Amino acid sequence: MRKLLTSVAAIGLLAAPALAQVSDDKVKIGILNDQSGVYANFGGRYSYEAALMAVEDFGGTVLGAPVEVTTADHQNKADIASNIARQWYDTEQVDSIMELTTSSVALAVQALSKEANKITITTGAATTELTGAQCSPYGFHWAYDTHALAVGTGGALVEQGGDTWYFLTADYAFGYSLEENTGNFVKANGGEVVGAVRHPLASTDFSSFLLQAQASGAKVIGLANAGADTQNAIKQAAEFGIVQGGQRLAALLFTLSEVNGLGAEAAQGLTLTESFYWNRTDASREFGKRFLERTQAMPNMIHAATYSAVTSYLKAIEAAGTDETEAVAAKLKELPVQDLFAENGVVAANGRMIKDVYLMEVKAPDQITEPWDYYNVLSTIPGDVAYIKPSESGCPLVTQ
Repeated sequence: MRKLLTSVAAIGLLAAPALAQVSDDKVKIGILNDQSGVYANFGGRYSYEAALMAVEDFGGTVLGAPVEVTTADHQNKADIASNIARQWYDTEQVDSIMELTTSSVALAVQALSKEANKITITTGAATTELTGAQCSPYGFHWAYDTHALAVGTGGALVEQGGDTWYFLTADYAFGYSLEENTGNFVKANGGEVVGAVRHPLASTDFSSFLLQAQASGAKVIGLANAGADTQNAIKQAAEFGIVQGGQRLAALLFTLSEVNGLGAEAAQGLTLTESFYWNRTDASREFGKRFLERTQAMPNMIHAATYSAVTSYLKAIEAAGTDETEAVAAKLKELPVQDLFAENGVVAANGRMIKDVYLMEVKAPDQITEPWDYYNVLSTIPGDVAYIKPSESGCPLVTQ
């Protein structure tokens, strides 16, 4: 009996480290984004569903521990987002927070998470500050950023002769970053920025802003906003005959969700940049159809990137043999990203996931052959062109 007890104890001692590999005996992921405001379709509940799909496809467990996903609406307010994140970390055993639509929110939560020694993977926000001056050793930026949008949409329009720009800009970190990145790109390629006006987030009346842009005489009016703000600006621009008058609208951050909301008739001909299109490859089509069955909507780049981020996080835990933050962060930067969202993606030392992005044009209604088939892919922009190199980002190249 004594020998048996000793053997059982030995087995218990051997098992103890395995149980300790995963804190709280589970892995819990928080999807924090706008679910009721201007970006509700941009990410919203659809990103939560994408995260659930990733967990289910992974098998529901990692290192033998169950994986849970929780979600909350930050209402596009950095203080609300920070309070939710703090509560999640302090009392709800959340290990990582993802999505983080709205740049001011993403910057605040990434900074808080750095202090808390927690991983964030941003898929919904755009500012390059996340991997630049305000980077974190535990912060990752997955879907796109303002530099990629400037190179894609801005570059295409400058090449087509759009060499004078006026910006209509959302009045917070994302808008400033998008205006600055695109403006710098325009000027570097021989163009001129003739002015800008800023509007509050979730504006409903763009008339005064659009009249100023129209009066500027700029060849291109750059819409440095997103979501319902961009939709409303485009609709109201049509009422003023801006495009009919010879000026072009540049939807600098516009996704499949907003194209669908605006409608092909109003959106046709728009040039935009996304890092994912459901109807591009066999893998993206298979994911898109499963997503559609689940949500009654096709995924945009935010939703697909959230699926990829959750999957990569779980792969990193598996490869590290633990959910300990520094070990997982190191694996996220070491492992290639090869999935339905990214082909040969690489995570740089500053947390920027580098992959190709795509310049799209919205089809005319008579070119659409099936529901949600809105885009012609005009060109592929290689990741090393689309994104700022880590050595140029202003972010210290931290090592684990």
